[in-house]
Amino acid sequence: MTNKERRDMEMAYISDESIFEEQKRARRLTQALNTADRSDFDAIGKIVKELLGKAEGAFINPPFYCDYGFNIEVGKNFFANYNCTIIDVAKVSIGDNCQMAPNVAIYTAGHPLHPVSRNSLYEYGVGVSIGDNVWIGGNTVILPGVHIGNNVVIGAGSVVTKDIPDWSLAAGNPCRVIRQITQEDKPYYYKDRKFDEEAWAAVEEFSRKQEE
Repeated sequence: MTNKERRDMEMAYISDESIFEEQKRARRLTQALNTADRSDFDAIGKIVKELLGKAEGAFINPPFYCDYGFNIEVGKNFFANYNCTIIDVAKVSIGDNCQMAPNVAIYTAGHPLHPVSRNSLYEYGVGVSIGDNVWIGGNTVILPGVHIGNNVVIGAGSVVTKDIPDWSLAAGNPCRVIRQITQEDKPYYYKDRKFDEEAWAAVEEFSRKQEE
């Protein structure tokens, strides 16, 4: 079995020349992305689409870093803010309308705990999945094997080590569910601050169209 086959089956593998060869494409594209004119949104969008493949309405504020790109699958309207890192040794699946604040890191890669096993150069990748309508706060780290459900908010500075269920507000190190997100949260845009009448009318109109 080749190391690429082992990697793709989430088995222990060694990064050999065939692995490094696959990474060259992502390095070329992230170099182009990270040195592009930051005001040329069309050019940035095209590079993102080439890097990720299927990417309907996706936008990434550079700099951005990943190992492969083809292992990152995003839904509609994906947005990642500055300095996002996705170590996509295994598949990273992200749903529709997902937003990431600056300095978010998603790690699918890892190394054995014991130093002898670790120094043998074997490593591994275990996939991460994120549902629809998820907002990941700044400086959040998501570790291998984690599943984040739909309609979740992860607070800034979190280290997500375990699965987070749907409709949760979660935060901390390690990240834990604080409470459920409910319809009572809808009229508020920040803590106890409610939308003004003009903005709330627009929110309600948007909600109506989503239900049609």
